[in-house]
Amino acid sequence: MGSTTTNEIESKFKSNSDRMDELKAFDETKAGVKGLVDEGVVKIPTLFHHPPDTFSYSTNSTNTEHIIPVIDFTNTRQHIINKIKEASETWGFFQVVNHGIPLNVLEDMKDGVVRFFEQDTEVKKEVYTRDQTRPLVYNSNFDMYSSPALNWRDTFKCNIAPNAPKPEDLPVVCRDIVLEYGAHVEKLGMTLFELLSEALGLNPNHLKDMDCSKWIMLLGHYYPACPQPELTMGTTRHSDGSFLTVLLQDHIGGLQILYQNSWIDVSPIPEALVINIGDLLQKIQSIQYFLKAVQRT
Repeated sequence: MGSTTTNEIESKFKSNSDRMDELKAFDETKAGVKGLVDEGVVKIPTLFHHPPDTFSYSTNSTNTEHIIPVIDFTNTRQHIINKIKEASETWGFFQVVNHGIPLNVLEDMKDGVVRFFEQDTEVKKEVYTRDQTRPLVYNSNFDMYSSPALNWRDTFKCNIAPNAPKPEDLPVVCRDIVLEYGAHVEKLGMTLFELLSEALGLNPNHLKDMDCSKWIMLLGHYYPACPQPELTMGTTRHSDGSFLTVLLQDHIGGLQILYQNSWIDVSPIPEALVINIGDLLQKIQSIQYFLKAVQRT
């Protein structure tokens, strides 16, 4: 039977207290991870150190079996539905091309994110906040005070629907493209929910009528160059607690998904968008399949 000494308790308390002081000090700079890079950091703070992942790393550069499906929206509707159904059941991910969003809009959106984060630090400090009620929220690590280790990443977010932000509430450097891209993605989202509804054997409006598409949030992530990438992560292993995620990758890539206990690279395709079936939609899928099984018995 173990015991805990007073010295151990005091040491743990001091450690926790020191960590909280470090977190607050970093947060109060309002400069984020990019601020550390701009200062020429050579050794990253221990706040960003991550333990090794337990899953194996796999490269799929020569393995065609480990490439997530790419679905071309110029095919027939039934073909698209069949492919979405198969990809959702097998992978939980797929990519879409010829989806209706012009390539220049995708490129402008990526450029807009870079422009925002590469503004002068003093300009960005004016919108740095943890107040989730603000029209635009910019900070580093939304879960800073609860996560075991920080991600090497800064983020801004804003709600696109049900009420689009007012232009004056968005930074000038990315205002127009955020609104334009947001409108395109909202339209694409409606189409995806129709196709997913049909893939589940339901009325095309089923998921939309459940308000799955009611709330749409746009996030822009920025991953500065890291002097010790082996010690940290840009984004840790997670699942999305949403219905659906539409992800726009830049040319650098780095996205991986966990498939059969191995991390699989998702190589960037210039015009493609990566679609991730979120936790909430997975629950709906599971319930629907269960109900079908019950009906057959």
